[in-house]
Amino acid sequence: MTTENLTTVQIAEKIIEGERLTSTDDLKFLLETPLEELQRGAALIQKKFCGNKIDLCTIINGKSGRCGENCKYCAQSAKHHTGVEEYEFLSTQEILTVAKMNEKAGVNRFSIVTSGRALSGADFDKAVETYKVLRENLKIDLCASHGILTAEQFKRLRATGVTSYHHNIETSRRFFPEICTSHTYDDRINTIKLAQEAGFNVCSGGIIGMGENWQDRIDMTFELFNLKIKSIPINALMAVKGTPLENRPPLSAEEILRTIAIFRYINPTANIRLAAGRKLLPDFGASALLHGASASITGNMLTTSGTTIKSDIKLLKKLGLENN
Repeated sequence: MTTENLTTVQIAEKIIEGERLTSTDDLKFLLETPLEELQRGAALIQKKFCGNKIDLCTIINGKSGRCGENCKYCAQSAKHHTGVEEYEFLSTQEILTVAKMNEKAGVNRFSIVTSGRALSGADFDKAVETYKVLRENLKIDLCASHGILTAEQFKRLRATGVTSYHHNIETSRRFFPEICTSHTYDDRINTIKLAQEAGFNVCSGGIIGMGENWQDRIDMTFELFNLKIKSIPINALMAVKGTPLENRPPLSAEEILRTIAIFRYINPTANIRLAAGRKLLPDFGASALLHGASASITGNMLTTSGTTIKSDIKLLKKLGLENN
């Protein structure tokens, strides 16, 4: 797309008409345009492709701690000393109880998330049986996040009625070795492709604020575009004491909001999902929800506290938005 001598609103209009930004375009406008102006264009794109709908999902940490991977940001890695609560896979009844409460509260989908490189053996069998029970008792969509699974595992998981699989790429290919060496960037990409081949809608995004630069963030969003990802969670790092990133300063609200707008320009039809770090934004992300973000994780998010479902639905009403 030719962006030279165009305003951000004009670029947004071209995107709405069907053109797409590419990694070879002149993308300086994404970083140099004043935030409010960039957000105006992002809002137009969001309105066209997402309307005034906001998708709310919630998760339960189904198995916590003792992960053998060395991701520098993660409180659940056994390589770090964070004091995170550790427990084995929760009982089906515990998970069902939480899921029912979340459905009643008004979320659109529910996911079980587990620590570790991959859920396997008896734990994976238990997860499969749990998803079957959830599908029999819930009307909301089900999502899963269990690490680097095999093609056969994905087939079994899909057969239970789970429709979405979450697996972040976390950052750019260039920066990934700076945050994890116990598995590769390609391990993550291959997992996403296996999930897609099994029929899953894949939710994949990453974390900003780990020391990457703006080009890394732009490269990450183009990677997600090329993978045809339809749900992209953006986490702002909430540095956890005991991890190698514990001293990383928190991102400014402006930097987070600019990142969200950039993701909307490059992935215009995807759900850009607020995740960890919403507390760094004014009014828990109200501006983001009006200028690029069309989805959010709600409730208690793993090791970083989020907002409640009730407060999020109240916020949506205040903003004139609807729970999808």
